[in-house]
Amino acid sequence: MVVKKKKEMQITALTICHQDLETLRSLADAEGKNLASLLLHCVQLTNGVSQIPYVKQIVPLLEKADKNGTCDPTIRSCLGILAGIYLSLSVKNPLKKVLASSLNCLPEFFLTEAIQSFTSRLQKELNTTDLYSYRKVIDNISSCLENFNLGITSVNNLLKNVLHFLQKSLIEISEENRKLAGNHIVQTQLMNDLLVGIRVSVMLVQKAQDLQRIHLKISGSPTWQSMCGLLSIFTKFLSDDDLLQTIQSTSGLAVILFIKAMFHPEEKIPDLISSLLLRSVDCTSIPEWFLNSCGSLCRADVSESALLFLCQGTLTMLGWQNGRMGPSGETLLLDTVHVLFTLSSRIKESTLEMFLSRILASWTNSAIHVLESSSPSLKDSLNGNSSIVRRLLEYVYTHWEHPLDALRHQTKIIFRNVLQMHQLTVGKSGFEESDLAADRFIFELTESLLRLEWHIKGKYICLGCLVDCVGVEHILALAKTIPSQILEVMGDQSLVPYASDLLETMFKNHKSHLKSQAVDSTWIDEWHETWVSPLLYILCEGNLDQKSYVIDYYLPKLLNCNPESLSYMVKILQTSADAKTGSYNKRGALGALMACLRTARAHGHLQSATDTWRNLVSSARIKQGLIHQHCQNFMSSICNILFEALFPGSSYPTRFSALTILGSIAEVFPVPEGQVHTVYQLSHDIDVSRFQILIECFASTFETVKTLAFDLLMKLPKPVVQFQDSEKLHGLFQAALALSTSTKPYDCVTASYLMNFLIWQNALPSALSSYLKTQHIACKDGDKSAAVVESNTLMVIKCLLENLEEEVSQAENSLLRAAASFPVYGRVLCITRALQKLPLNSLQLVSEWKPVVEKLLSMSYRLSAVVSPVIQSSSPEGLIPMDTDSESASRLQTILSQIQPRDTNDYFSQAKILKERDSFDLEDLNASVPSIDTSAETKGKERKTCDVTAQMVLVCCWRSMKEVALLLGTLCQLLPMQPVPASPDGLLTVEQVKEIGDHFKHHLLQSRHRGAFELAYTGFVKLTEILNRCPNVSLQKLPEQWLWNVLEEIKSSDPSSKLCATRRSAGIPFYIQALLASEPKKGKMDLLKITMKELISLAGPTDDSQSTVPQVHALNILRALFRDTRLGENIIPYVADGAKAAILGFTSPVWAVRNSSTLLFSTLITRIFGVKRGKDELFKKNTPSRQSFREKTKSCSLRCASPKWALFHTARQHKRITLCVLSLTSSRYEFGERMTGSEFFSRFPELYPFLLKQLEAVASTVDSDLGELNRHPSMFLLLLVLGRLYPSPMDGTYSALSMAPFVPFIMRCGCSPVYRSREMAARALVPFVMIDDIPDTIRTLLAKLPSCTDQCFRQNHIHGTLLQVFHLLQAFSDSKYRMNAHFQQELADVAVCTRAKLWLAKRQNPCLVTRAAYIDILFLLTRCLDKVTKGNQPVLDHLGFWEEIRTIISGSELITGFPYTFTVPGLPQYLQSITKLAIAAVWAVAAQAGEQTRDGPISFSQLLESSFPEVRLLTLEALLERFSAAASGLGDKELPPLLWNMGGTFLVLAMKENHPECFCKILKILHCMDLSEWLPQTECCIHLTPKEFLNWTMDIASNERSEIQSAALRLASKVIAHHMEMSDETRDSVTPKLTQWVQLVVSSCGDHLPTVSRLAAAEILTSTTPFFLTNPHPILGLQDTLALWRCVLTLLQSEEQAVRDAATETVTTAISQENTCRSTEFAFCQVDASIALDLALAVLCDLLQQWDQLAPGLPVLLGWLLGEGDDLMVCVESVHQAEDDYLFEKAEVNFWAESLVFVKYLYEHLSRLLSKSSWTPLGPESLCHLQRTTSKQCHLLSQLFRELPPTAAFLKTVEFTRLCIQEERTLAGLRLLALLEGKEGKDTLLLSASDSRA
Repeated sequence: MVVKKKKEMQITALTICHQDLETLRSLADAEGKNLASLLLHCVQLTNGVSQIPYVKQIVPLLEKADKNGTCDPTIRSCLGILAGIYLSLSVKNPLKKVLASSLNCLPEFFLTEAIQSFTSRLQKELNTTDLYSYRKVIDNISSCLENFNLGITSVNNLLKNVLHFLQKSLIEISEENRKLAGNHIVQTQLMNDLLVGIRVSVMLVQKAQDLQRIHLKISGSPTWQSMCGLLSIFTKFLSDDDLLQTIQSTSGLAVILFIKAMFHPEEKIPDLISSLLLRSVDCTSIPEWFLNSCGSLCRADVSESALLFLCQGTLTMLGWQNGRMGPSGETLLLDTVHVLFTLSSRIKESTLEMFLSRILASWTNSAIHVLESSSPSLKDSLNGNSSIVRRLLEYVYTHWEHPLDALRHQTKIIFRNVLQMHQLTVGKSGFEESDLAADRFIFELTESLLRLEWHIKGKYICLGCLVDCVGVEHILALAKTIPSQILEVMGDQSLVPYASDLLETMFKNHKSHLKSQAVDSTWIDEWHETWVSPLLYILCEGNLDQKSYVIDYYLPKLLNCNPESLSYMVKILQTSADAKTGSYNKRGALGALMACLRTARAHGHLQSATDTWRNLVSSARIKQGLIHQHCQNFMSSICNILFEALFPGSSYPTRFSALTILGSIAEVFPVPEGQVHTVYQLSHDIDVSRFQILIECFASTFETVKTLAFDLLMKLPKPVVQFQDSEKLHGLFQAALALSTSTKPYDCVTASYLMNFLIWQNALPSALSSYLKTQHIACKDGDKSAAVVESNTLMVIKCLLENLEEEVSQAENSLLRAAASFPVYGRVLCITRALQKLPLNSLQLVSEWKPVVEKLLSMSYRLSAVVSPVIQSSSPEGLIPMDTDSESASRLQTILSQIQPRDTNDYFSQAKILKERDSFDLEDLNASVPSIDTSAETKGKERKTCDVTAQMVLVCCWRSMKEVALLLGTLCQLLPMQPVPASPDGLLTVEQVKEIGDHFKHHLLQSRHRGAFELAYTGFVKLTEILNRCPNVSLQKLPEQWLWNVLEEIKSSDPSSKLCATRRSAGIPFYIQALLASEPKKGKMDLLKITMKELISLAGPTDDSQSTVPQVHALNILRALFRDTRLGENIIPYVADGAKAAILGFTSPVWAVRNSSTLLFSTLITRIFGVKRGKDELFKKNTPSRQSFREKTKSCSLRCASPKWALFHTARQHKRITLCVLSLTSSRYEFGERMTGSEFFSRFPELYPFLLKQLEAVASTVDSDLGELNRHPSMFLLLLVLGRLYPSPMDGTYSALSMAPFVPFIMRCGCSPVYRSREMAARALVPFVMIDDIPDTIRTLLAKLPSCTDQCFRQNHIHGTLLQVFHLLQAFSDSKYRMNAHFQQELADVAVCTRAKLWLAKRQNPCLVTRAAYIDILFLLTRCLDKVTKGNQPVLDHLGFWEEIRTIISGSELITGFPYTFTVPGLPQYLQSITKLAIAAVWAVAAQAGEQTRDGPISFSQLLESSFPEVRLLTLEALLERFSAAASGLGDKELPPLLWNMGGTFLVLAMKENHPECFCKILKILHCMDLSEWLPQTECCIHLTPKEFLNWTMDIASNERSEIQSAALRLASKVIAHHMEMSDETRDSVTPKLTQWVQLVVSSCGDHLPTVSRLAAAEILTSTTPFFLTNPHPILGLQDTLALWRCVLTLLQSEEQAVRDAATETVTTAISQENTCRSTEFAFCQVDASIALDLALAVLCDLLQQWDQLAPGLPVLLGWLLGEGDDLMVCVESVHQAEDDYLFEKAEVNFWAESLVFVKYLYEHLSRLLSKSSWTPLGPESLCHLQRTTSKQCHLLSQLFRELPPTAAFLKTVEFTRLCIQEERTLAGLRLLALLEGKEGKDTLLLSASDSRA
């Protein structure tokens, strides 16, 4: 490892003025021994560090002079100079503290002179009149007061002057700050000066002795007047919201401190401050000076922030210890917290919220101090049952999930202090173990915390505090399994730190408790059982994430707490690993054992377990493995492996890993220029071939690989990366130029990396000479390397500019031809990347750069003008005439005339109808434009025809705009705008910056194409960030001016405005987003505040429907701002107003407003609740398709059975809201982040009355008595918001934001005529009903349902009520209450209530939808209650519930049939519901009787014979689940009797089933069943012999779609395997079908096929391995057997992990057979896919020997090795044919498979096989044939390589890689053939690109 040298400390040297210097020279003695000589020598040094020893010698020298008893003039003068030195040093200079420390030890004899000197010098400082020097004086005052005796005395002597100076300086600085409003940089400095001034004033009052008696002074004294003046200033600052909040906060401290110092008598100070906080000051009873100074604080309109900071000052500056302030102090304490509670409900700004949380935490600390010696009344007010404590806890509960980490931390402090407060109120002995049960507050608090879900982070923090307070024993008594519960959630990364910290707190506390109670060491057994056993279970049985996090977070903490536990863990795990059976599986226990030992070793705990470690592996062997005698060889071998991994065709993961590790090695072993590293040098292992490999990595399509390769090359010594061959350098630059005009964007990126690398080449100028018209640029003096880079960069950019200028001119003539032949965006990209790599802070060629910059700007504007017509068109995607009818052509002509394009050819001047594909030749282009230099980049293109598509033109245009924007942003960000010493002007003038800004504004506000304005935004952000930091005031104010201009244009709604009102306002939101996001975050964010105020105002409803454009713009801009994460918590205060605007906008009659409101609402939902990470895959799998969603909403209104939503006025709005609802109510609704109701309304209190009022309005219009459809458009949004909330046991009843008022309105919404609205209302109701109240609420809802005798009722109302019952019941059954003893009884009471309304589930109820809903409730009750309790029969039987259900089923249409001749609303839902209930009833009967009895309401056979596929499908799914469990051994090991002998039934069903899903399920059931049961019945049941049945299944597998095909092929395979186990006659009967079966399996393994097909193939191969892959006596022919093995090898190289894992199971089975288990050392082991590939080839070669089939098998394997000619044919075609570019069209690509890895393994095994003496050689004819084939292929490869260009690795990357791979294959084949002839014995293959081309 490299030891980095510690950076030396730099200290600014102290200096003195010329006059003092002359004085010292005159006073210094000749011997240099007096103080003047010492100081003179000190100040002449230039290094501050060197001066420190001299400063420390001052006092010892004076001590010697003190002995003489004289203070001569020399010393007096020196003391004055020392005072000047001290005051001249900056406050951060360490010399200042060193000097103060020395002078604190000054002999008493010199103190008087020293004080006079310091006082005199400080007086001069205080007389300063320069405003910008005030800060230095203030810092000096501060330094004097900080542990510096001379300074404190001097300040006391000048107290009047100091106070006057502070008053004057604060007034003048604040006035200057006001004048310079808008100049952020200067204002920031001035505000910091104000802050320091206030802090020094506070320090002065606290430390100056004279001020402690200020109330005794005469009120008219200057000191008193200055104090009053300062108090007045602080009061003003406190209320000034234009100042930084830290200034306001400090002013609050100062106000209270000054009042404390000045007000008399002291006893009345608490009452005065209480009246200030409560805004109830009696002005007649306070002194006049107080009114004059603090009059604004005595009014009732004091701002919330001022009150907050006064509270902070009260808690900080008053003395709360030891009850100093008496009863009035206790009253003040209570008043303060009530004010804070009031403010917490009003404050919205995140920074103020942060202040509030800290102040509340400070209040709890003050309360603890007061409680230690308080009155009983205060203890009553602050005990656990008091309202104050409950409100504190409510604050904790509503903020413990706050987005701000610091605020969440404060909730922990508050909670911990609340526990301590309660402890103080009940007495110090109140928390003895015996008294805990009696303390109701602690018990209820603990129980409520334990009832919370574990995803709540605050739960962990509060439980940890409880453990610290009362011990873990009491928590374990309430929840014994809590360790296991916490470990279970450690698979979620976001919860892991919280869970591990809580566990650590608990097990440490438990250990201490057990040790204190025990008399011997037996306590450890209980501790192990509690904490270690759950850990071991997770390590053995947990999922991968759980194991990883537990090992990283929990296990080290446990071992650190008790290292001896390692022996216990190893003992348990070794026992489980050695045992064949046990609680832990063998492999899991072994892995857990390794994890424990590895963690113990990493944390130094193995000393306590030496014997255990030695049992696994000897200590000698460990030492051998840890010692490297030759590090240099070790590192070289590592690098060899890594470079070999960069072989042709290596996958992205392989290259990424290899390059990353190589880069790390280069960093760990750096070689500074001119030095030699003694340990290892990577450059020694890089030769020419490896250098070429790294450069060829630039051609990768993954930019990460390009970046890693480039960074690695830059880390190497310069001689290593310099080209010695100038021709090679020239060729690479040619290739880079050619790639920079490629139509493939990734080629342009490759060009940029190549050019950036070539820029570092010293020989580049000579290679560039033929490309540049200008002369070579000479390097100036200075850093030679940097000069070369700068010079080369300038030359490359000039070369690119010359080419760009010509191509832009051609593009101005014909954009279409430019897009097809030479898109210019690549050139701009290369220029931008070159500039970004240039160190522009130290340019030497400034004069040469300036014209280049001007030309870059000019070219950017020209190029932008060329592409603007396309991206600013209202339809940029369709600007090319690709339509084939005249009507489309005429429409296109209209568009073209509108945008007035600049092209001169007939494509844009006249729309025409194209033929099949229209094309043009480059010869026509050359004839119509000036001649183009035919360099390497255009050679070969002269005769190429170019097909122009709309895609190509559009991509060319928006990428050009993107690169122009990034270039302009780079110029603004990197080029200096200040004058450079070598040039009178900067590289970028103010006017140029303004032009760039106008360019961005023009395109952002007028572009229509998202790709164009999104990327222009990126460049514009860079510009605005520079402008906000720019010292030039006119430039600094530009963003603000631009913002006001665009806001005014938005508000004006001018018809002539070019702002785009469609496409979500196009680039306008991005423009405003860039202006606001770059505003300094440490400031007041004034632009954001004003902009949000304007936008919220515009986004609100308007009466004028003609002027909705500003509203649309405002809604779209708000959406962009709420999505911008850079605005952070600063945007949160506006969320409530944004939500109001979105909900109200949804009621607009204008579609555009509704559309934008929907998008804004969706963004706000994400902003408020967030998105739960880690569930995305589940979301993708579970989200319903749009088609199924449409089907679900077809019967939205039961009354009219209409298939449309009357809510929306247009079809497009229907689609928009459908997608919105789909995204917000899909499975992500279930798994997304949510909030408790109290937390939501505490964070957004304005939404409480708004949502309540809106919900009331919605509920009043749900369903009128007149029967009219009146659907309120806001209902969906309101219910979506409310549905995101969830109930919490911590929700208190104190809060004014009660959830109860919402309940009746939500219930009313359940009466909506819209199906989806009723469903959403039911979901939204759940969080508003507490878990305890759910049973009563359900019973109340059931009571509202009509009786069968009622004459008038509405099905909509019934359905809504039933849905609410269902969702409440579901929430109750899923809750923690399932462990409650009263759970069954509560549900039983609900079941009794449902019996009274059973008519709703019967045919008496004509509505199928409500019938289905009621049946769903019955089904849910059966799931929850059909459990046998101890000693009793199931509750449902006891209630007679099953009898009622049997009656319902018997009378249902499942028995009687359906009389409907048409589709009625709700039929699918009803069929599914009644079928689920019927299946439950069948299982119940079977469970009671043990077999299917006659009194059952229905049988499976009846359900399977239903004419409705919904019934059959649900039944088949239930049966498949049982048959699958029985086949796999999961669940019940045996099938219930009613499922016996059903094979014939399924065979008959299979023959007549025509529903695809049902048919697939039947095939799967047959596959799960025992074939010996049903296969013999085929002839009698379906009149097919077993052989004919096999033919039938194989025909299905050949013709059906993927899932059915896979199921049929599985079934056929099982049938074949069954026949293989039977007699020879039976086996022979299916032999003719085996070849067809093999072909089916082979056809199922292609990478292009669905995953389900390949998984089925892998499963089939695994199940048939003993019969066909490893059988000692092969049944199949050799070709078919090898084809199956080829399938295994193909699947092992699949891109999908699941497929590779399934194929690995096949290999595991193959190597575990009796005849193969000795082929490898991995028999019976689970292995990775990459290892399985090697093992599979090893077993196959061994089997060929066993079968004596080496001679016929060898040509096949050699064919695999050579690629069977397929790849070579592709190479021939790609080399000889022109390449067509189809943008965005990607073929199937496998990024996992690596051909040469397969070749390497195969070659190694074949060479090892052929080297053995027992193999049978090939015949001469076969050998000659193979040699001829291989030689022919080798010759063809040589020819193809010669036909490629010299830099084919870049210009023809795909073809070059294919040829390289084929070359390696061919070389391997030649070596094997040579081995066959006995000419070569080499048996290794080097997979590298360094082999010579054939």
